[in-house]
Amino acid sequence: MASVLPNLVQSALNLGPTSTTYDLVVVGSGFAGTTTTLNFLEECKKLGKRGKVALIEAGRDGERCGASRWTMAYLRLGKDNDFDSDWKNEMALVSEGMADQDYCRKMEVEAPITAQYLIDHGVKLNHHKEENVLLEFNTDQYFAFPDGGGQAIINCLFSHFKDYEGLDIFWETQAQKLLLNETGEVSGVQVRTNDGRRKNINGKKVMLACGGFEGNKEMLARYVGPRTEKLELIAPGLVHNTGHGLQMALEVGAATAGSPNGMHCELVDRRASKPDAVIWGHLYGIVVNDDCKRFYDEGKRHLFATFEMIALECWRDHNNSCYFVTDKKTMDRFRPGWVYDTTDQEPETSDTIEGLAQKLGLDPAKLKKTVDDYNDAINDKEFDLMKLDGKGTTGLSPNKSNWALPIKEAPFFGYPMKSQLTFTYFGLKCDLDSKVLGTNGVPIPGLFAAGELSGLYYNEYPPATSVLRSLTFGRLAGLAAAKEL
Repeated sequence: MASVLPNLVQSALNLGPTSTTYDLVVVGSGFAGTTTTLNFLEECKKLGKRGKVALIEAGRDGERCGASRWTMAYLRLGKDNDFDSDWKNEMALVSEGMADQDYCRKMEVEAPITAQYLIDHGVKLNHHKEENVLLEFNTDQYFAFPDGGGQAIINCLFSHFKDYEGLDIFWETQAQKLLLNETGEVSGVQVRTNDGRRKNINGKKVMLACGGFEGNKEMLARYVGPRTEKLELIAPGLVHNTGHGLQMALEVGAATAGSPNGMHCELVDRRASKPDAVIWGHLYGIVVNDDCKRFYDEGKRHLFATFEMIALECWRDHNNSCYFVTDKKTMDRFRPGWVYDTTDQEPETSDTIEGLAQKLGLDPAKLKKTVDDYNDAINDKEFDLMKLDGKGTTGLSPNKSNWALPIKEAPFFGYPMKSQLTFTYFGLKCDLDSKVLGTNGVPIPGLFAAGELSGLYYNEYPPATSVLRSLTFGRLAGLAAAKEL
């Protein structure tokens, strides 16, 4: 994809004079970095200031590193862009009280403003009312997503950069170390360019928005645990999320937040040729391992409260290989739609369970027995997609708690699945203006962080919030940095 900013891009091989001092240096061009940059420039213009920004990106021009380009960018918003008022409670529940509630309340207030900001800058938001999937969101069964996904947000915001002269963008440039002045204030970033040389980019303030450490096998092994280095990435741009932002900030005394061993995974169609090919609907059938055995309560809670946990269990305990199985009744209800159509592959299908097993590479007799046992164990409670209906099974291990419809109506459908890594939890502790806090609880002068690099999640990820918080706290950082200029 061609750059929208040919006149602004400066080659990493020619960073210019090192004596230049920028008002703001932004590391990372995903949601958080792009929003910080644009809001800083806009606010400077509004205040009559001449702000100068250096935007540093490890990837190539147009590559859009991290996950921003690839995600569908689901947003936990109602039809009027109100943010889910129950999210802070879900965060408290799954984090066992460790999540920063002030941060969560700030998100609730600011997310609608962020949504309007996107709309005002040309992003088209679709507001989808879900008729079949029970959402745990307090949004009257709505959620939003941009027309064109995350890439549309990035491209749209980037297109506004042309209105500002005070911006230099450095592609293929990796930030490696924070520069400090004699009083300990952050004064820029040392980078390594694509010619292998190190140079300094001086700045009065620095925003770290360069993601987590999905692309760093050593850090994955150290923080998350054994075998994580074998876990595939859900988007190709994540190879650039090397954890350098976290390491740089820790070196200057930053405090941390989020589970050090936490990571978010999703089950994807392992035949897919596209990134982010998530199979969302594990609730509406059964999921089995290579031995045709169920291993997770598919109806334990809402879809978005369980899709991460079943993916983690598949990776951790079942050789990262599992299979979704259902029948015509379910597929007729949900397709076409987002639940089973994120992949670019059609499901495997057969008029018999045994035939489906063969197409999935499973033992036909074993899969037939698992399906028969499941069907025989279902109770006679009423099926209701819009509540935790209690239509489950008895006598199985594990039992299914809700939405246990028999798998009896041919043709039968199946997807072979595997877990892929989406993002890590461990990051920097920040205040409500995205300023990085030191281990003494005081902001480190001149240092901001937003997006995945700012730690928030513990144990589980209440979804449809990662994009919103990157955009929201990037926006707030840009405003705060401009006002302090």
